[in-house]
Amino acid sequence: MADNYVITISREHGSCGNRIGQLTADRLGIGFYDYKLIRLASDRSGISEALFGAADEDVHRRKLFNAASKVYTGKLIPPDSDEFTSDINLFTYQAEIIKELANSESCVIVGRCADYLLRDRPNVLRVFIHAPFEARLRQQMYVLPQKSEAEVRRHILTVDRKRADYYKRYTGTDWRDAAHFDISIDSSMHPEQEAVDIIVNTLDVMFKINAGKK
Repeated sequence: MADNYVITISREHGSCGNRIGQLTADRLGIGFYDYKLIRLASDRSGISEALFGAADEDVHRRKLFNAASKVYTGKLIPPDSDEFTSDINLFTYQAEIIKELANSESCVIVGRCADYLLRDRPNVLRVFIHAPFEARLRQQMYVLPQKSEAEVRRHILTVDRKRADYYKRYTGTDWRDAAHFDISIDSSMHPEQEAVDIIVNTLDVMFKINAGKK
């Protein structure tokens, strides 16, 4: 068992997954990595952060037809290649950062297929945050009061589709497959602090480390 542990958070849009991940990291006093991973990967590769941002969780369905040849292999493409700034190489740089973090520190990582990338590691708790669509709609209507209900509905469906496509593109598997996760939390039934309690308690049971106990 490694000295550190990692919590990966996958989430449906509007389920408060990012917020729950941040609160969990705060409770445990460990690092929190979401969009920060893009900056770290940009620094490592020398590739513009804007290119990472453009490719981040935004894979069009038309690319899935040749997904089998593009699934993540762990091999970085050298700078002298025309494919150096390709989506798959951008993903691979992020994957390298995720694996290094898992080796070196306790942290919470949101999205980026981290549950898949770290699936064989014994020190990882993989969490999926979800909620019924109507509950997520209410949450997003509160966050986006300037938009109509129809617009918010489309927005939620679009973001979820992009996340599913991103996951399929780089892993060849289904984003919502329950086999990818150790626990699944319905945030409409468990408010943020309760969800954090569930994650921390599960961490304690799995790793016997009394994480976050005060």
